[in-house]
Amino acid sequence: MASDAKEKNSIVETIKTVVYALLIAGIFRTIFFQPFWIPSGSMKDTLLIGDFLFVNKMAYGYSYASCPSIRIQRLGINIDATDICGFMDGDNTRLLGSEPERGDIIVFRHPVSGADFIKRVVGLPGDEIQMKNGVLHINGQAVKLEDAGVFEEEFAAQGPIGSYPRCENGVVGEGGMCKKSRQTETLPNGRSHSILNITEQGVDNTGVFRVPQGEYFFMGDNRDNSTDSRVSRGRQGVGFVPYENLIGRAGRVMFSSAGSRMFYFWTWRGDRFFKRLD
Repeated sequence: MASDAKEKNSIVETIKTVVYALLIAGIFRTIFFQPFWIPSGSMKDTLLIGDFLFVNKMAYGYSYASCPSIRIQRLGINIDATDICGFMDGDNTRLLGSEPERGDIIVFRHPVSGADFIKRVVGLPGDEIQMKNGVLHINGQAVKLEDAGVFEEEFAAQGPIGSYPRCENGVVGEGGMCKKSRQTETLPNGRSHSILNITEQGVDNTGVFRVPQGEYFFMGDNRDNSTDSRVSRGRQGVGFVPYENLIGRAGRVMFSSAGSRMFYFWTWRGDRFFKRLD
């Protein structure tokens, strides 16, 4: 009997430990940091497919978007942030809120689909944003651009999704060298970062976007391979992003893998571990 009671107590303690661990992990993710894997090439070469980072959720305060969305398709679990914190949605305000700075790399909720996106904020409330011949203009002034050589990568399936990169040097075969022109872009506040060019396309020349109060304008660094604010809200675009949709700021790559699985150690990019993001 004593042995049975001891075994039962052991099982109860194990369950309690697991529950406490899950609660602590949930609180940690909700309040402090959210893990994020880079699934696409829209932020190359600042962020590569397979980069892993923690998003600082304290940077801009808290809104409904600070609550995690839990989606596990295999188990049929689809819990959206609005299901947990929907009572905070709709007023476009934040608790302990602070404003993003131009050039911050931010994870945010897509205004329509609710999916998590990561882009760079280039337009602040009240700004006028326009693209002319592939050059970003902010409030009527072209940003400073300097040639930064060529970004090269192997033309091969990348990441768990197995997507292939787009190349400026045309169609290359499997294993060939995929190239893109690279420039250093400097924003009006002095912050600089790399941008890539693939081809001329419609979003290289746009009308003037006037960013509403309480909203922001985002773009990917891989300018010709990014779904962002240059196209209005919907399946093909992001449009302006409300303040309450911001999740947090990305500041450093913690880990990076070029393979389809994290545990394929031979595909790890050691030179990107703990890499600071500009």
